[in-house]
Amino acid sequence: MKPAEILSEARALLDDAIQLRRRIHRHPEIGLTLPRTQAVVLEALDALGLETRTGQRTTSVLARLAGGKPGPTILLRADMDALPVEEANDVPYRSEQGGKMHACGHDGHVAIGLEVARRLRAAPLAGAMKLAFQPAEEIAAGAQAMIAAGVLEQPRVDAAFGLHLWNDLPVGTIGVMAGPVMASVDEFEITIVGRGGHAAAPHQTVDPVLVAAHVITGLQSLVSRRRNPFEEGVVSVTQVSAGHAFNVIPGRAELRGTVRTFGGKFYDEAPTLLEETVRGIAGAFGASADVRYRRLCKPTVNDEGMTRIMADAARETVGPEHVASGVRTMGGEDMSFFLARVPGCFAFVGSAPPGKPGAPHHSPTFDIDEESLVIGAELLTRTALRYLEQGGP
Repeated sequence: MKPAEILSEARALLDDAIQLRRRIHRHPEIGLTLPRTQAVVLEALDALGLETRTGQRTTSVLARLAGGKPGPTILLRADMDALPVEEANDVPYRSEQGGKMHACGHDGHVAIGLEVARRLRAAPLAGAMKLAFQPAEEIAAGAQAMIAAGVLEQPRVDAAFGLHLWNDLPVGTIGVMAGPVMASVDEFEITIVGRGGHAAAPHQTVDPVLVAAHVITGLQSLVSRRRNPFEEGVVSVTQVSAGHAFNVIPGRAELRGTVRTFGGKFYDEAPTLLEETVRGIAGAFGASADVRYRRLCKPTVNDEGMTRIMADAARETVGPEHVASGVRTMGGEDMSFFLARVPGCFAFVGSAPPGKPGAPHHSPTFDIDEESLVIGAELLTRTALRYLEQGGP
């Protein structure tokens, strides 16, 4: 069957997926506790007659489809959480929760996961499939919580797959490649302590605002001069706070930001390089600095063998001419925790309207072309069947 025929057949059930996605979109929830979203997922899975398990400390949902024949176990993951963003779209399904919005497509991921469950619930699988509906991707906590609760065990998971609806690609396109496709996510917080005083007498002070300005400039030198240019890396200072009056030099300044890499030497050295740079600059001005550096997640790395399976499924779904390699981002994903434990692949499914750019992820105007739900469900369904039918990699 040609890709156009495959999608035409799948599109017959698009309305159900759209309505479910919009139902979730109207009521976004953030973090580890998503009771309303969990209830929608459980209701849909119960209607399919699937065995489910919920998290004891989170509102995760795990559904299991057991095949009639022995074989490997596959994990398909869909994240469910939203963001603390006020929606600006004027659409019938606009968020009804002030200050919360599905601004990254996770509502679509849930709809896709449930559509895959519907398609495969009665399939004669050679092996078993786990469908993980995960909270707290945006704060890099949900995957770790599900792993700690045993999602990869009993039975042991042999491979994991997932996808992200992606507004950097037009609908009808799939991006998939082996190797690192999403970056590590590190967070840093810096407190610079100087000596405050009158703004008219800066010589009597140690100005932490001036120090902060030099620190920001100095941190950029980590990328331009301390990093191998063949290794990707980003250092961004995103928050600066100091002082409360126009005529007072404050006693302290605070900075916050992030470091992103695809691994390598810069990933290993970044915490030390950042601390040495900050303390050195602060000391040169007579100030002191405290640096707190926290790793949130490692790079998301696709296994070569699993990528071949998913790329073949992608070519079947949209045609070879619409499958792109080289699609990756310095954004992070806690799917990395699953892929660090078992081989797998994470793909990007185009969700921007044809002929025009899609709104950026995490923006108040983010939305998806809902045709992408069909493509995403078809991609995961075909990937799962390919893996299980051939008995593994």
